[in-house]
Amino acid sequence: MRRSLLILSALFLLPLFTAADWLQFRGSDNGSVAADAKVPTTFSPTENVAWKIPLPGKGTSGPIVVGDRVYVTASMGPVVQDRLMVLCYDAKSGKQLWKREFWATGRCFHHPTMANATPTPASDGKNIYAFYSSNDLVCLDLDGNLQWYRGLAHDYPKAGNDIGMASSPIVVGETVVVQIENQGDSFAAGINTATGETRWRVPRKAGANWASPAALRGKDGKNVVLLQSSDGLTAYEPLTGEVVWKYDVACSGIPSATTTADRVYLPANGLTVLDASTTATSAELAWDSNLLGPGNASPVIQGDKIYILPKGGVLTCGSIKKGEVLWKLRLKGTFWATPVIAGQHMYCANQDGQVFVVNLASDNGEIVSTAELTEPFLASPAVAGDALFLRSDKSLFKIASP
Repeated sequence: MRRSLLILSALFLLPLFTAADWLQFRGSDNGSVAADAKVPTTFSPTENVAWKIPLPGKGTSGPIVVGDRVYVTASMGPVVQDRLMVLCYDAKSGKQLWKREFWATGRCFHHPTMANATPTPASDGKNIYAFYSSNDLVCLDLDGNLQWYRGLAHDYPKAGNDIGMASSPIVVGETVVVQIENQGDSFAAGINTATGETRWRVPRKAGANWASPAALRGKDGKNVVLLQSSDGLTAYEPLTGEVVWKYDVACSGIPSATTTADRVYLPANGLTVLDASTTATSAELAWDSNLLGPGNASPVIQGDKIYILPKGGVLTCGSIKKGEVLWKLRLKGTFWATPVIAGQHMYCANQDGQVFVVNLASDNGEIVSTAELTEPFLASPAVAGDALFLRSDKSLFKIASP
């Protein structure tokens, strides 16, 4: 009996998600890579589309995947998008399992290309944390039951950006971190995932910033949260908000930092690469390059290579050792979404509704196919269960082999 209880206790302590899940913006580790996924390399509106479903309202937030469910946010309203939605779909069939709606408490104004539902939600495998441009933060369990709700603009009414907020939340341990940088009340906060209470709040430089937090995750289980802005990159302790270290460099305001175990690839001065660890008290410059400067999309790293996709669509591959440019490949269109890697192929979705599939195993990169899906893509895709999930301004697609 005692042995059975011990086994059951151990099972309850196991995480509720798997390595195949896609838990937040750019994936569970913010890396945009699903190394073992087998996603079709050719598809079209009539080929290898497992399902396509219409979405209510509008949104440029990316989908996330937890287990056998896909979650996405949307917003709508006759004048301003003050109706906030979280939607859940069965990953296999595309059937809608539930929808929850809330009223926004903060500013809903945004650029016409954006939406109130611009930040990508995040999950810890137990709950969904949906964040909106109005600075409303909603916590639901996986079945859509409300756990708590924070109207952060209600608490701090001067926080807001007239062309919209876009920073996606990140979950680090028992803290969900939101970055709310704007011309008014600019701050970042760590919120208790269980209760919705504020663990910490730190002032940030006033000014528009749409970059999202990232995490530097140590092999010993220790993590630090990275926040970038025009006055530098700051590492914070996720439970207390204490500053661990700061690196002074003017960072970009749209693409976000990408991390490996001991390095930070930071959109600053083109690309600035820092040697850092979760136990260090400072970060040191490894190298920088103005030839590898990101546009809107964040850097993507696989193996010993880094991939940069500027807004104009020239995909650039560089070495992570010293930053040498290895090859360039011209795509077409305007790119906002951060591309994803599945296996040895990169999927790049542009604003015109085209998805370019690039073979990264080729010596100089090779366009394998171009899917014409005709609906604009600004949201970063998700990869889970050998499927690619794409969100346009109208639809949610699942790309998978029959």
